[in-house]
Amino acid sequence: MGNREDLIAGAKRCLIEKGYARTTARDIAAASGVSLAAIGYHFGSKDALMNQAVYESMGDWGDEVQRALSGDGAPGGDPLRRFESIMERTIAAFGGENHGLWAAQLELVSLLPQHEELRAFLASVQRPAAEGLAELFLEIDPERDPAAAAAAGAVLHALFIGVMVKWFMDPKQALSAHELTEGVRILAEHLAPARKSRAGA
Repeated sequence: MGNREDLIAGAKRCLIEKGYARTTARDIAAASGVSLAAIGYHFGSKDALMNQAVYESMGDWGDEVQRALSGDGAPGGDPLRRFESIMERTIAAFGGENHGLWAAQLELVSLLPQHEELRAFLASVQRPAAEGLAELFLEIDPERDPAAAAAAGAVLHALFIGVMVKWFMDPKQALSAHELTEGVRILAEHLAPARKSRAGA
């Protein structure tokens, strides 16, 4: 790899191991085996390099999500069983070998008010992420039914983020996949009469 690629690889490693805010230019230089001067030459600043590391790490995170969430949820199967199976793998992934990659996502959220460029980038990937979850959990094709994929996906995305936050706050007290599924089932049962009432009005 050239110096630029080495620097990005080193910055991504620091992002996962130390976090965005705690990483220094010297940390990146040490992790990449490249001089401090090369950071300024290739990226202009340490922050610009770290932002690039975030952009590329989002692709890695997407791959990790796909690995964690893909599996035995067969098309046409029981939706609740599918939901529970996917959430079980998701929760297990939080504490897995890529634990630092998941943790980095939470830190980035806390930094958004001070980093407009990061905020704009993360905002730009919200809809694709939501649509991907709608397709995975509910088998809603975003091309055939974009409105349903956007609406259901946004709720699933919010749930997904909330589950991750609760797990990192205290893994021992975090909701299990079974508890989440039971909660979703209860919500659906209580909301169904209201939906039928509106449909008949």
